[in-house]
Amino acid sequence: MSDAAPTPAPAPAAPPRVDCVADSAGGITFDIVVLDTAEPVLVLRRRGGSGGTADETRLPLTPAGEGHMRAVLPNTMELAEGRWDVFLDERAVEPGVRDLRALVDRVPDEEGGVAVRVPYPTADGRLAVRSWVRLPHAEAGDIVLGEGVCTVEGTLYGAETAAGAVAEVRRGGTVHRVPAGGEKGGFAFTVAYDALAEPPVAAEQLWELWLRPDASSEPVRVSRVLDDVWDRKNVFVYPAHQGEGYRAAPCYTTDNDLCVRITP
Repeated sequence: MSDAAPTPAPAPAAPPRVDCVADSAGGITFDIVVLDTAEPVLVLRRRGGSGGTADETRLPLTPAGEGHMRAVLPNTMELAEGRWDVFLDERAVEPGVRDLRALVDRVPDEEGGVAVRVPYPTADGRLAVRSWVRLPHAEAGDIVLGEGVCTVEGTLYGAETAAGAVAEVRRGGTVHRVPAGGEKGGFAFTVAYDALAEPPVAAEQLWELWLRPDASSEPVRVSRVLDDVWDRKNVFVYPAHQGEGYRAAPCYTTDNDLCVRITP
């Protein structure tokens, strides 16, 4: 019997690292150090999709200078709303340098709405792309806090407010409507917390905010997506109002949709 120690298994190779640059029109350029790859293609796969062709986007890698290859996601290529994980030969990739400067304070040119793509690191350290497609789109701006109320101001893309414009505050099948106004592409409305916090408030309630631009229009979700923040939930935190048996504050979801949170 040999006393030789067993040969240790080779350490798993580190995931490929990808740098990316986002442009203001919605395109993304991916750069990667050349690796031994059977198929020079970068793959974006939509999380939670059915696995069909609509849930996968394949971007060819081409030489881009010494030791690097490049893939381009053009702004003209459709990318459904959701979270898209990035792969190379079925291997998840790690985020390298992410240049998102062009996304800050972005003003879209789209007349019908907006399409936004933000590369970001996932919780487990992989690279993904968050995509929003909003047609039309109600971009939340300043949120002004008052005594028992919050006023939401913003910009509407792909539509205009007109007679009969209202904001809808929704939770399940319950809808509260408040007047909305605005001019030159803007909108504003005020939400009173007491109207939402019908006693007793026994558990957390999350009320979604929607804008109906006029009496005949479909409602538009109020969100904030025109910058480089892919998840506002724990970044934008607003002071809470203490009401009779409840606390209330505006908040964002992980999808950057604006809500009002009511808690006991």
